[in-house]
Amino acid sequence: MAGLGAAELLSAYCCGELSPVDAVQAVLAQAGRREGGLHALCAVEAEAALAAARASEARWRAGSALALDGVPVTLKENIAVPGAAYRLGTAATPDGAVADFEAPPAARLREAGAIRWARTTMPDYGMLSSGLSSLYAEPARNPWDVALTPGGSSAGAAAAAAAGYGPLHLGTDIGGSIRLPAGWCGLVGLKPSHGRVPIKPGYAGRVAGPLTRTVADAALMLAVLAQPDARDPTQLAPGAVSPRPLELRGLRLGLQLDAGWGEAVQPEVAAAIVAAARAFEQAGAIVEPLAAFTTRETADGIDRFWRMRSWLDISALPPERRAKVLPYILDWVAPAAGYDGATVFRGYSQMQALREAANAACEPFDFVLSPVSPMPAYPAHLASPLHDPARPFEHIAFTLPSNMSEQPALAINAGYTGEGLPIGLQIVGRRFDDAGVLALGAAWEQLRPAQRSWPF
Repeated sequence: MAGLGAAELLSAYCCGELSPVDAVQAVLAQAGRREGGLHALCAVEAEAALAAARASEARWRAGSALALDGVPVTLKENIAVPGAAYRLGTAATPDGAVADFEAPPAARLREAGAIRWARTTMPDYGMLSSGLSSLYAEPARNPWDVALTPGGSSAGAAAAAAAGYGPLHLGTDIGGSIRLPAGWCGLVGLKPSHGRVPIKPGYAGRVAGPLTRTVADAALMLAVLAQPDARDPTQLAPGAVSPRPLELRGLRLGLQLDAGWGEAVQPEVAAAIVAAARAFEQAGAIVEPLAAFTTRETADGIDRFWRMRSWLDISALPPERRAKVLPYILDWVAPAAGYDGATVFRGYSQMQALREAANAACEPFDFVLSPVSPMPAYPAHLASPLHDPARPFEHIAFTLPSNMSEQPALAINAGYTGEGLPIGLQIVGRRFDDAGVLALGAAWEQLRPAQRSWPF
């Protein structure tokens, strides 16, 4: 049962072959088998989940089931749930810190009948692309190779999804934190158009979205998450988000293999992305190269602005709390103490510059294909592939632009390295075309070679 998707569970519930109680018991058992080596979860709510499953079972019997009724779901630890621990992945947050509100994505999933059974781990403040954290004794691990990271900052969510801890997992993304772990774990990870999924607290580029094993499940989850919530002033007007009909013949696809900065794309990664582009070409699409549209100046400016943002938060902590922050994070933010106003403003301005550059570069194409990351997964105890706080973002050059440009971007497995590690393909659409990136992702699921068995 660990491998069943949300759509399959809903169908089984409808005809009485399975019950939500069966599904919750199955994910609890699967987590029990694997969690000791994966460290994906920071909280398990077994009794509450079983009670919710029994209530869901009653709704199915009464013919009043909801959109995701009885489907198990995990929430990243920074998705607020009233009364639940809210420590943002860092030991600097007091032990007893709990949320006093319900974040919009948590509310939508609850209202749709999904069963929240666990919370997933993340690095300090969600600022790393691994699961390394001052709060947890061990970082989250990649089920494909437990010596490696699943990616981050939605680290536990990706590990849980790839290890069969149920079909639906909620993450957040401000520079790649859904797509990077999805790519490194062979998953589907959607960064929706900004505002498509209302969120609180909000921030420039920050979104919530699904990590799943199939495009169909990501689409089911997005349809629920995209419901309105007035607490997010950037929310979009309701619109179609289900995969739309898509004719591959004549579709214009950009192929980007050089981001303009950051680490060079490794040969195995480039080969997998080119192979995907050629498969679309053989199906009738028109594939053209897309030149780099971002610069080192852009990347460094955004880095400096983010350092200042985090420095202000961390420097406001009492000294004894500040000392508990992960040392890598402290080293990263330290230079911001010396920034002047002009430096910070110029950094902030690079977010708008990147927004304009990305939208202009992508406009001639229906979609843009690229790697999710230049490299496959790296060792679990590293904060980033280079593990250098002076060069923290060399691996996010392909993912960062769509956060700033507000475009939808989907990570989906392209293939595998010689060692069997997943390689992520990124599909970027025009602003608001979430339905389109899901549709092209579904088309890729049909075109791509047979996938390896999941590591569970």
